[in-house]
Amino acid sequence: MRNDLKPARLSARDVLRVGAVGLRARRARVVLSALGIALGIATMVTVIGLSESSRSDLMAQLDRLGTNLLTAEAGEDREGNPLKLPKSAVAMVERIGPVQHATATAEVDARIRRSDLVPEERTAGVTTQAARTDLLTALGGEVDRGVWLDAASSRLPTTVLGSEAAKRLGITGTGETIMMNDTRVVVVGILEPIVLVPTLDRVALVGFPAAERYFGFDGHPTTVFERSTDASVEEVGAVLARTISPGHPGGVKVSRPSDALAAKAATDEGLTRLMLGLGGVALLVGGVGVANTMVISVLERRQEIGLRRALGATRQAIRLQFLTESLLLSALGGVSGALLGAAATYGFATVQGWTAVVPPWSLAGGLAATLLIGVVAGLYPAIRAARLHPTVALNAV
Repeated sequence: MRNDLKPARLSARDVLRVGAVGLRARRARVVLSALGIALGIATMVTVIGLSESSRSDLMAQLDRLGTNLLTAEAGEDREGNPLKLPKSAVAMVERIGPVQHATATAEVDARIRRSDLVPEERTAGVTTQAARTDLLTALGGEVDRGVWLDAASSRLPTTVLGSEAAKRLGITGTGETIMMNDTRVVVVGILEPIVLVPTLDRVALVGFPAAERYFGFDGHPTTVFERSTDASVEEVGAVLARTISPGHPGGVKVSRPSDALAAKAATDEGLTRLMLGLGGVALLVGGVGVANTMVISVLERRQEIGLRRALGATRQAIRLQFLTESLLLSALGGVSGALLGAAATYGFATVQGWTAVVPPWSLAGGLAATLLIGVVAGLYPAIRAARLHPTVALNAV
């Protein structure tokens, strides 16, 4: 009798084939178990993909709009009384070396109605502001319909409506008229939404000269907009209030509109972490489902295990068989979930008009997570199957 005989070892191909036998024999159960893993991975991939797509679109929008826009608004004095910016505020800002462009708007005391048949108190939530003719150039705004104010129209009773203001007043095109106080004003243009200064979407804009002539405007700007070189934004921001109001710089509030968009991106990151947590819970539930399926599989297949052990299969071979089966089951759910998540990301991003972004690391991380779950979920059932004695297993009913 030879003592140097060693048990044969299964090749990787044989291990995969043996592990797949259990999956093919119980297809309905496999699909349901893999579904839990797939939903968890799909949720995580979709959340990451949509977050990256939204952030990418936001950053691209910021690049187009620029982050070098600063605004200076009139504040209040120590007693809480409103202050006024000097009439020369724009000219003073233009003297700052790095400043490339400066313009302004101002609040105008003119109540807006759709027509003279509408009571004065029903303003539709639309306010009036005076604007300089170079406002759109500074803000990067565009006209959706009609034209912007020029040197001639800024002196006449004409207005350009913000996108939301036009909707609230029921204005669909140019040439229509609205009432500002008791003056009939012609709508010559409707703006596209202004992303950096969304408050302008809800106002009716008239020229500075027209505001002074028809509505008693005193010529003091309310908000000054300034663009400078990207490298000098912080420096300009530090001297802007002092330049506009040397005697009372504390009464001028300086802000950077692009900071609001950057804050939105930070808020999206917090929401992304929350959704990833929910995806992780779904993935955990899927892992429990895989473990449950494998435990039941071991109980149902004790005779098969006993027969293989009686024919010479080692405990290691049995353990490897069930561990491989668990990994294949998890991998099936992981791959399906990754594909489903990528498809959902591309579909939703396309509907929103975003550039779809699915980071490769999210797919790789999802698949790695499924393999880890497969190992953890299949380890106990595999060890339990390997410990079954051939005689006990063969006698199991």
